[in-house]
Amino acid sequence: MQNLLQMNYFFYKLKNNVPNTFTILNLICGIISIIASFENHLIFSSIFIYLGFIFDYIDGFTARLLKSQTKIGKELDSLADLVTFGLAPSIIIFVLMKKVLVYEYIPDTITLTELLYFFFPILIPVFSAIRLAKFNTDNRQTDKFIGLPTPANAFFIAWLPVMLYKLKIEVFYVILNIKVLIILSVINSLLLVSPFTFFSFKFKNFKYKNNKQRYLFLILSILTFILYPLYSVPIIFAFYVLSGIYTYAKNKFFMKVKP
Repeated sequence: MQNLLQMNYFFYKLKNNVPNTFTILNLICGIISIIASFENHLIFSSIFIYLGFIFDYIDGFTARLLKSQTKIGKELDSLADLVTFGLAPSIIIFVLMKKVLVYEYIPDTITLTELLYFFFPILIPVFSAIRLAKFNTDNRQTDKFIGLPTPANAFFIAWLPVMLYKLKIEVFYVILNIKVLIILSVINSLLLVSPFTFFSFKFKNFKYKNNKQRYLFLILSILTFILYPLYSVPIIFAFYVLSGIYTYAKNKFFMKVKP
């Protein structure tokens, strides 16, 4: 009887730690991404953010599948997300800004004002932390997100090095522009804590009726990737942001309030 109880306890602990294993893999990807950025390997940095994105999705999926959501798992997931989807993309912006300053100025002549440019990438992990804290304490966000999800923000920023690697020289200088990078940092940070309502990709079942918005978005994303592979992520990101703004506006201004 004691052996049976020990075995049951072992499988219980094993089941609960399956999602945590994927969460830790997500965290490891974030750490490697940061190291790769500082070593000026931005493509590898992006690749590991995307790998972290996959592990993040798998950990949530396995937690729901095995019904093994735990408080520790929830906190660990937020910490991993802050590193992979908050800090890692901010380091990409930081390195891109550094490239701009090196291209435009002699390093010894950079002024204090120009050094303050590096303050703006810091906004991304700060607002990501606020976003994740709000998510952990808001019971309304079980099947939707209030504010741009941190993985969506990181997914977009991680595509910038890919575009720089492949794009024409004219567009190259559009991205490697200090004003563009500052605007991206500020707008994306504000979106993270915005009141806009974004749908999640958590499938409770695969019925079209219950997942109409998700399926339509996936089909649109696939078509965009096929037609415009290099520009696909910015376009898909724009669609997602607009869907969040539309949903918020519809619920706030157009839905009839029941007495």
